[in-house]
Amino acid sequence: MNAIRIRTQVNQNYELILQHLPLSKGQRVEVIILEDDSENAAVTEDRFPLRNRPIRYDDPFGSAAGSTDWEANV
Repeated sequence: MNAIRIRTQVNQNYELILQHLPLSKGQRVEVIILEDDSENAAVTEDRFPLRNRPIRYDDPFGSAAGSTDWEANV
């Protein structure tokens, strides 16, 4: 099954009109309608400001606790 992406808008009569499809006349198809989330992408970027930012580890193999912190359990 091949996918064909067409971006369009619902008209005033709440209809979608698909024209010039690369299909044969009489060919059976399955139609799935997905809402376009590209307008909401800017909102998502604001919610997650650290997404796609580089991560830097200054001392990845160093101790997680300082040497004085080990004395706390004694």
